[in-house]
Amino acid sequence: MPVGTAFHERTLALCESLNYREWSGYYTVSVYEMHHEHEYNAIRNSAALIDISPLFKYRVTGRDATKFVNRVISRDINKVAVDQVIYCCWCDPEGKVIDDGTITRLGENEYRWTAADPSLRWFQQNALSLDVKIEDISEQTAALALQGPTAGKLLHAAADANITNLKYFRVTRGKIAGVPVDISRTGYTGDLGFEVWMPWRDAVKVWDALMAKGKAFDIHPAGMIAYDCVGHRANRSGTDLNRSGLHLKQEGAHRVAEIFSGRDRAWEAGGLEEGNFCRARGTGTAIKKRRGTHTRRAGDKLERSRGALRQAEDGAAGAEHGLAHRRARVSRLEAARHTVSAKVVPLPFFNPPRKTAVPVL
Repeated sequence: MPVGTAFHERTLALCESLNYREWSGYYTVSVYEMHHEHEYNAIRNSAALIDISPLFKYRVTGRDATKFVNRVISRDINKVAVDQVIYCCWCDPEGKVIDDGTITRLGENEYRWTAADPSLRWFQQNALSLDVKIEDISEQTAALALQGPTAGKLLHAAADANITNLKYFRVTRGKIAGVPVDISRTGYTGDLGFEVWMPWRDAVKVWDALMAKGKAFDIHPAGMIAYDCVGHRANRSGTDLNRSGLHLKQEGAHRVAEIFSGRDRAWEAGGLEEGNFCRARGTGTAIKKRRGTHTRRAGDKLERSRGALRQAEDGAAGAEHGLAHRRARVSRLEAARHTVSAKVVPLPFFNPPRKTAVPVL
């Protein structure tokens, strides 16, 4: 049965919809209100606070820590400076992706490693004969994603840290409400954003401080539905990556989004509303407007319709063979293919200059 994260007492009080999902054994808010519109708009127009504590988090230290990281991932960690963050994948012996995540180089031989799925066993198997210590700190470290155009100004007001000159995919240290935190300029939304890493026991203090200071910046808590929506538009593959079973190409992890995008999301969930899109390798197709009522995965819908019809027909046949008391209702379900106007555009679809601009404010 799932349990609450370090922020559960705060998120539960704010979650009017009581719409939760399970993420790695934790209750995670799907949407705070009855619809995710306000949360999505907060990420794109002001600031949103998102609980990402269920991520698996590992601390890697020891004389051979750097050698171990290089043994596991598809990128060269020797090119990564201290206080720099990278996104990367790790593969099985056949070169197929196991999972993806971020690695923060906290010291010469110290790393914080995040993953969508549990990876400790795989790490330990690859650490044989190396002088390295791998700790699962998932239940000791809480994390918040603070994302949106006003996120930098909010952190500047709330945190005792050097936010103004923090570069993209770099990390700094400071305090929020007296709690020591790491602040990385990272995120899943494709917009200006930060992730705040803090001790689990003091997490509520950080939440309260950010929400209090954030009122002036129109902050909203946001759930996973809005978070996923903005991630898709920013061409983030996310946790679906490790399910692809495809080979990682030799050019490295910077091509991962292109290699794996579009395989399982031919059409984005929710239909082809204006602004939605489908993705192909290296490019995207921007949908202009909606036509028809059965455009989303028409082939899949047709197959499901046929299956439903067969079940209904089987029920009717049973009634004819002495099961008249069981009434079967036969319905004909149809799906039709339609065309929409579109144009091929470079990925990502959403890539504002503020995402990487320095200074932040």
